[in-house]
Amino acid sequence: MMRRRDFLRATLVTAGSVVVPTACSDEEGLPGACDVHEDDSFFPQSVASGDPKPDSVVLWTRVVDGDRKTDLAVALVVALDEAFTQLVELKVTSSNAAAAGSGSTRVPVTARAEFDYCVKVKVSGLSPGTTYYYRFYYTTGQGCFSSRVGRTRTAPAPDADVPVRFAFVSGQDYVGRYFNALAALARQPIDFVVHLGDYIHETTGDPRFQPPAEQRKVALSDVNGAIALTSEDGVAYHAAKSLNNYRELYRTYRSDRALQRVHERFPVIAIWNDHEFSDDCHGATATYSDGRDRETDEGRRKAANQAWFEYMPVDYRAGDDFRYDRSAEYPEDISIHRDFTFGKHVHLVMTDLRSYRADHVIPEDAFPWKIVMNEQSLLDLLTQIPPYASRYADIDAAQYSIYRDALEEMAPKLGFDPSLGYQQGELPRIISATFINEVVAKLNEEREEAEQVPLIDDTSLAFLDSGIAYADLGKTDYFSALGSRYLVVKDAFDTVSQFVGNVTVLGAAQKAWFKDVISESDRESKSTWTVWGSSCCLSQLAIDLTPSSEEQLDPWRYYLRCDGWDGFRAERNEVITALAERGNAVAITGDLQAFLAGTPAVDTAPTTKVVEFAGAAVAGPTLRATLEKQVASHPLLRDVPNAENIAPEIETYLVDAETTNTNPQLAFCRADSNGFCIAEANADEFVVTMHLLPESALASPLYEEADAAALEEQITIERFKTVKTAPGEPPDLFRDEGGTWKKWSPGAAGQDP
Repeated sequence: MMRRRDFLRATLVTAGSVVVPTACSDEEGLPGACDVHEDDSFFPQSVASGDPKPDSVVLWTRVVDGDRKTDLAVALVVALDEAFTQLVELKVTSSNAAAAGSGSTRVPVTARAEFDYCVKVKVSGLSPGTTYYYRFYYTTGQGCFSSRVGRTRTAPAPDADVPVRFAFVSGQDYVGRYFNALAALARQPIDFVVHLGDYIHETTGDPRFQPPAEQRKVALSDVNGAIALTSEDGVAYHAAKSLNNYRELYRTYRSDRALQRVHERFPVIAIWNDHEFSDDCHGATATYSDGRDRETDEGRRKAANQAWFEYMPVDYRAGDDFRYDRSAEYPEDISIHRDFTFGKHVHLVMTDLRSYRADHVIPEDAFPWKIVMNEQSLLDLLTQIPPYASRYADIDAAQYSIYRDALEEMAPKLGFDPSLGYQQGELPRIISATFINEVVAKLNEEREEAEQVPLIDDTSLAFLDSGIAYADLGKTDYFSALGSRYLVVKDAFDTVSQFVGNVTVLGAAQKAWFKDVISESDRESKSTWTVWGSSCCLSQLAIDLTPSSEEQLDPWRYYLRCDGWDGFRAERNEVITALAERGNAVAITGDLQAFLAGTPAVDTAPTTKVVEFAGAAVAGPTLRATLEKQVASHPLLRDVPNAENIAPEIETYLVDAETTNTNPQLAFCRADSNGFCIAEANADEFVVTMHLLPESALASPLYEEADAAALEEQITIERFKTVKTAPGEPPDLFRDEGGTWKKWSPGAAGQDP
């Protein structure tokens, strides 16, 4: 039986000379090119390639033969032309196969049952900057059958002065929507595709963002191995948990013809985000119950990791013999951060922002009225008490014991945690005075006048200390993502972020690697552009709801989401600083569900900045649609004047230099579209073309050539660029306006020519 470590070893081959066949042959018992029938039933997920380097690429397929449960023998052929008249001689360099060490134009490989019949072949010894064609063969008693033809391309040599053109995408939710953006992308003339995560979605019909559609659904056969979930409206659905669950998701997604075409035509460089495991996850912890239940599950995380390993054609930093081993300690079971060089002009650095990150700064199950920063902490940090602070009392102090008794008596009746968010024996228990008075008022409604507990009056309040409660951050419900991950009060959160310090997203080891790989001392000898592939948006996304009148009903300023980089301020500043010191750095990002362009900067140093381009989801809810539901359910926003306009007008709230200017580094946002981005890099500039597709265009498939014109008519184009700068000089951002490039000035109304 083959050991796990041999999965990739057995499929490492090197390329040699080019052979031009003179006749059909049956070399080594493998079929010649002329007696083959293409049959998708044996290759239901078609083919794919990935991680192109100047001399190598990883090729992939999956083989199925009815109910056969044994390993399946497959053959690989690589050629320089689509007609396969110029075959590349291949040699198996490490294998337990009988043909190991021999040269052949057709190499035997094995589809292993233990890896869901996936085949991964790393072909080395290739020529840089060269297009290759490949296909896999499978022989049965009825004849020889082939996969579709795949096309791939190696990276140019590191010293090649050539332009690089690639796409970047993210967020492809299969349920209820079609991948029409990918159908359009497949027709683009590009070198490769960068996938920034959310390749799959682990849920089968979450009504919050997955519309029901009979023709576009995911059904898991192993429902007993899945997580059963129910929405607030009583809709039942599942989330993947078992290895078979995750494998079925990849099989279903890879059955989509538009996604198959992208894989057939371009090599893909992929990382994961949250949905490859679980929505808004950190490490091996899910967030479905928002803290009600314990959701750390390393077994589930490893099932997700193994399925990703099986289905994604990745060349791991750990070496050619890396195999996924579920017995390895998490998170050391797999490492996906890596980097690539494309000629003289592009150094692409890919990171993992989920495996090593800490919990969110505001826990979803935080007791809202627990004080997270006391008065002394505020004074030490800010030297004064901010206006958003709350008065609080130590309920275990003798003079406030009546309030302790009142809270403990009312806890079961009002449904809050009688521990008030404190661990047993943890002191002092300091609680918001506002909450104390609210509970006492409800207690007094049940008591005779003589037994009532006095409220903390205004005079007494004035003598209480002030601090920041979780409620001051927007956390008004016990178990909720609102005020924790979404729509968090900005000013209070900024203060708490400074107090808690450098909460990590990257993890110590990956961050050290990241800094090392981008901080080469001699920048002139390195690539023109350092491109960071980040699964989460880097730019600040805050809204200011302050009314124009004199009315003051604080708080008014909110972060849209603290699951991304806005929720990890210190490390965000650290990463931007490292990239800015390197110079000519561009972040390409996903997860936002919107298109975005800007120059995110360090909080206290606006000229220490980089350029960012974010792409919307291939298929999924837009930022506008998601925000509409969040605003409608947020307790603090229900009384805000014109709150119903926040989602429809979100672009104005985020990007409007003439009003509040909350996000001075944000130049552009479109929150109502899906689509993809094309990047073009050369010695002088880095240009991004955004292809915007309305969400309504995803309702039915537009996959055929006859649909191409209709699909293109629905696409809107936006173009931005940055230009190469001298060492130490901050970058500029330009927008194409009617064929004229205009420079955008951060924090100023309008643009300069």
